[in-house]
Amino acid sequence: MPTLRQLLVQAAAALERAGVAEPRLTAAVLLAHRLGRDRAYLYAHSEAELPAEEQAAWERLIARRAAGAPLQYLTGEQEFYGRRFQVSPAVLIPRPETELVVEAALERLPPDAPARIVDVGTGSGCIAVTLALERPQAEVVATDRSSAALAVARANAAALGARVAFVETDLLAGLAGPFDLIVSNPPYVAEAELATLQPEVREHEPRAALVAGPLGTEIYARLIPQAQAALRPGGWLVLELGYESAAAVRELLGAGWGEVETRRDLQGWERVLVAQVIGA
Repeated sequence: MPTLRQLLVQAAAALERAGVAEPRLTAAVLLAHRLGRDRAYLYAHSEAELPAEEQAAWERLIARRAAGAPLQYLTGEQEFYGRRFQVSPAVLIPRPETELVVEAALERLPPDAPARIVDVGTGSGCIAVTLALERPQAEVVATDRSSAALAVARANAAALGARVAFVETDLLAGLAGPFDLIVSNPPYVAEAELATLQPEVREHEPRAALVAGPLGTEIYARLIPQAQAALRPGGWLVLELGYESAAAVRELLGAGWGEVETRRDLQGWERVLVAQVIGA
């Protein structure tokens, strides 16, 4: 039977031939996942052998990654804001730029003050769960149209000990305000742009969580007036933005909004929009 070291060398070579980024690291992450160990174990026990029944499962993992399946779907987890979140093909994989959304939201939420928060289109629940853990005095509600996504989000809330109420609905339909803060990372890819996305994203992540419609701003256009009606005077709306969509989303705000700002990500894109409803 091959040793762990031999398996890693073989897998890294296969992944490199398939054009997978960081093939050695990817192979090590997948083998550690398969064994239920950390990566340090692999190097400390490099001459250990993998049982034949485990080797077949391991080879299937490598084949799936070589075919483009995202690493996070294969391991079933992704780190977000310092915590491990479960993920599946039913939800988008949390991205580092979405942490900017969380940071902007937290700045509008005093640590010890009660607040009512809604996370619209929660997906994995990474935003809602993080806000609930960082602001334990808040009442957090999370919505999604997908029952499969909500199952993942509920599992994350339970695993991390977050108090979140989950509602299967379209945007804010059926929710009773007023709310202090509404946050969302909605679908914002235009239909024509889907083909330009990386194959890992285009072919494996849920289309309904990616594509908004022909323009890419359709969900913003529906959510903004709903949010304006549901927020208390002086309440906040925090949105993740698609590429080069900041100007279009600003126009959708129209009257009734006071302070509006955008924040850029590490690549310089305007990634987050923060807007305050004008007080009565």
